[in-house]
Amino acid sequence: MILIKLGGSVITDKSQYRTFSRETVSRLCREIADSGRDCIVVHGAGSYGHIMAKRFSLQDGYSGKEQIPAVAKVQQDVRELSSMVIGELISAGIPAVSVPPGSCFVMDGGKLVADNDEAIRALKEMGIMPVMFGDVVMDRKKGFGICSGDQLMEVLARIFDPEMSIFVSDIDGLYLSDPKKDPGAEFVPEVTREILERISSEQSSDDVTGGVAGKMGSMLSMCAEKRACILLNGTVPGRLESALRGKNVRCTTARV
Repeated sequence: MILIKLGGSVITDKSQYRTFSRETVSRLCREIADSGRDCIVVHGAGSYGHIMAKRFSLQDGYSGKEQIPAVAKVQQDVRELSSMVIGELISAGIPAVSVPPGSCFVMDGGKLVADNDEAIRALKEMGIMPVMFGDVVMDRKKGFGICSGDQLMEVLARIFDPEMSIFVSDIDGLYLSDPKKDPGAEFVPEVTREILERISSEQSSDDVTGGVAGKMGSMLSMCAEKRACILLNGTVPGRLESALRGKNVRCTTARV
């Protein structure tokens, strides 16, 4: 089984509130279906979650009643996004259902606690893809917090032990600086803990769930001797399908 994270940067326009990249998502879902591989999909919240969450500092937990309407709105927005992703998966021939992380998990001081995985295991065993997504989740210490898609990838990797984990973004992989701002940014084909310390956190300044640095940490945490973990560009047609088929593609591979 292969675990796939469709990042918010590739399924939405993260600079524009509630902007769904339907054509790209449709293509990526077809690539997953056409690969013939057994997969589970997680997706980010993108502009359906980050903009409102940042405005009301939801990632820091409860601080006042003025945040409550924002919590409700973000949950509504990301469920709408997930519904559209599910629609594209079903159109591609993949039976999938949306599973809000807060419906079965909680957080504790920002850490995702997955004590009850019965529902998602049952769905998978039935042949239905459980699709989880970045969301506002109740937190035992902070009241609530942001559960990122990257956190979900780590938890699902422990539950399902995939042979490969693929993070799909809008860049070819990891760089030592932001390639969107620095044309000469150095590409990193392989990332280790040592390289992680060198990566500039400036790339994630507008991302309430940790951005590039957080993604790298998640990738490294998910690495195993028999599990490849890669980051690739989903805006390039065919790249995800090629990776799913075991072909060599331009990407960054995490190494322990």
